Amino acid sequence: MATAAAAGNEVAAKGGGKKKLIIIIAIVLVLVLAGVGALLMMKKKSAAADEEGGAAEETHAPAAAHAKPGTPPTFVPLDPFTVNLADKEVDRFAQVGITLEVADPHFADQLKAYMPAIRNNVLLVLSHKTSAELLTVEGKEKLAREIRREAVRPMGIELEDEDEEDSDAPKKKKKKKKQVESPVTQVLFSTFIVQ
Repeated sequence: MATAAAAGNEVAAKGGGKKKLIIIIAIVLVLVLAGVGALLMMKKKSAAADEEGGAAEETHAPAAAHAKPGTPPTFVPLDPFTVNLADKEVDRFAQVGITLEVADPHFADQLKAYMPAIRNNVLLVLSHKTSAELLTVEGKEKLAREIRREAVRPMGIELEDEDEEDSDAPKKKKKKKKQVESPVTQVLFSTFIVQ
């Protein structure tokens, strides 16, 4: 009987050894599959990061690089503005219709989310103008540059004032900032009435 019990233990040990071997092989197989899966996920993430990096570089590229030949630009029309002008001798007002041309259709949707702040900034710019400034072509061009700068400010994009760059005698030495390209490529006037 003692020999039968010992033989039973050996068979159980051999059977247990096969079970252990199968469990170890299964664990190794699961670890290998997990490693391959992790490697594939990391490759997908790096490919997605490369594509996003390329897209991020495109946002800083000039607007002409965004426009593909044959594709129409994206326009964001603003409701017309009616504002009292800064003329002191007479009460004058202006009614101005503005449309913003943007480089990216996705940015147009983002602009619409910030529309109350954008309208506020444009109204503030318009209310500081006089009729004499607005009646000249140079005044309208300067207004368009200011509106372009103020339209992106609510989104945290700070553009340098182009008029300050043109001045011949800089009063303060400024550190050169990285040139930020505006996603708003152009400001177009649809109506412009000064009375």
